[in-house]
Amino acid sequence: MDAAGLARITEETNARKAPLAADAAAEPELLAMQSVRNGRFVATEANYAAPNTGVLRARSAEFGGSWEGFSFEYDEATETYALKSLANDRYVAVEKNYTGSAQNVLRARSTSVGGWERFILYYSETLDRWALQSTLNGMFVTMENGYTGSLQYALRARSAEPTGSWEEFVLYDISA
Repeated sequence: MDAAGLARITEETNARKAPLAADAAAEPELLAMQSVRNGRFVATEANYAAPNTGVLRARSAEFGGSWEGFSFEYDEATETYALKSLANDRYVAVEKNYTGSAQNVLRARSTSVGGWERFILYYSETLDRWALQSTLNGMFVTMENGYTGSLQYALRARSAEPTGSWEEFVLYDISA
């Protein structure tokens, strides 16, 4: 998937698929995200010690419940989404002030939504895959497959454009 193959997902587009219905602004969608790179579901590490409390990692072999669930809340004014973890009831933020390998890591840690918590969703109809772009730094969310330790499979907003499976996700409706 490259930038040319993506359609920006907004309220007016017809590029949506089932999980993000036309009434997204009225009621948040409950979704699970699966990394295309490693085939694992994204989970909130609610029990991690600070400063990594709430870090998002693609580490679950299957969807097991609230740890892997997120509420996608659409904002019509900004045409962006805020992701709220069902594990700890916190919004996902991009940690732009972190340094090194943790810079721009995604953490479910905010009680309200601001610029750090906004994302644009892109969809490739050809591949049936999604990409998330942070509005804070303009970077696409990447799953860090090469990391080791507590940040193995961490999600970071660090790619200038989606270049492959590192930035691709499958979204599943978990509202039923």
